[in-house]
Amino acid sequence: MARRRRQFSPEFKEEAISMVLEGDRTVAAAARELGINASTLGSWVNRQRIVHGEAERPASGPERARVRELEWKNAELREKLMN
Repeated sequence: MARRRRQFSPEFKEEAISMVLEGDRTVAAAARELGINASTLGSWVNRQRIVHGEAERPASGPERARVRELEWKNAELREKLMN
């Protein structure tokens, strides 16, 4: 017997999306709390970001510094591999 897909109201989806975008919850945490699959909620959140033109949040100062450090280390490792 085939399982029937769950249907979610637009209000439920909006609330779930706002838990992630406006709250401090991760997609996985919000999905667990709501009893839904994390990939389902993740796709709703991604669609919301695309539709409303919201990009990923910009990296903070420490995050940018860490990215620069990792890029520098990657360049060093590539150079070692080439020699």
